[in-house]
Amino acid sequence: MPYVTVKMIEGRSEDQKKALVEKVTDAVVETTGAPAEKVVVFIEEMTKSHYAVGGKRLSDES
Repeated sequence: MPYVTVKMIEGRSEDQKKALVEKVTDAVVETTGAPAEKVVVFIEEMTKSHYAVGGKRLSDES
């Protein structure tokens, strides 16, 4: 049973997240041969204040 975790900054619509889950599932099915009903996709959303690149939080950037 493949498990996929997608971590991203919050702000996507429900339609965007639905499409993401569908496409990730399709990609896993295509590349691994696993049945779609066994593919698990987790979406972990975080605020810009909980994500940093190069020592700077995204919330601190203009």
